[in-house]
Amino acid sequence: MADTEQEQAKGTAGFLLEMGMLKRAKRSGWWIAGVKDPETIAEHSFRVALIGSVLAMMEGADPARTALLGLWHDTQETRVSDIPHIGRRYLEAASNEKVTADQVSAAHPAVKAGAQRIVEEYENGDSLEVICAHDADKLECLIQAVEYREQGCSNVQPWIDSSLSKLKTASAQALAEAALKMTSIEWQQTYLR
Repeated sequence: MADTEQEQAKGTAGFLLEMGMLKRAKRSGWWIAGVKDPETIAEHSFRVALIGSVLAMMEGADPARTALLGLWHDTQETRVSDIPHIGRRYLEAASNEKVTADQVSAAHPAVKAGAQRIVEEYENGDSLEVICAHDADKLECLIQAVEYREQGCSNVQPWIDSSLSKLKTASAQALAEAALKMTSIEWQQTYLR
């Protein structure tokens, strides 16, 4: 393997190792609501990708593209962390596009270009896939808040209200309304009848 290929492999592997931090980093906004052990960024991103694919199916968009956008939407948080909305009043963070460019600067050229294209699309695009991915992010937050509320954390209503108000697609709004009327284990009743 040539030196350039070795360096690109090292840069790409380094990016993948960096992404492992998302499995350990907590979504810190939930601490404000009193959640003692909140979900990790990776746990959030997994469900965002899944919800995004479901919304895309319902809305007639490309489920794979939407899931990809949702999977990458918080990858920058290895560098800038999960800054709660209240904290953003006091900080001026680099754009997600700039952070991603730094994260993949030593990676294989195809990875570098692909990562930057995905994040650029999520941040600035207006396609149905982008709209579904943004809705998935908000819907995941709403569903997580419902689960935390059920576990006894009563301070999550502002997260529910904020997420609900930002949903754009009819499918996301319908799923949110359904989730708000269910318990977190009600889904199994369909199969236990």
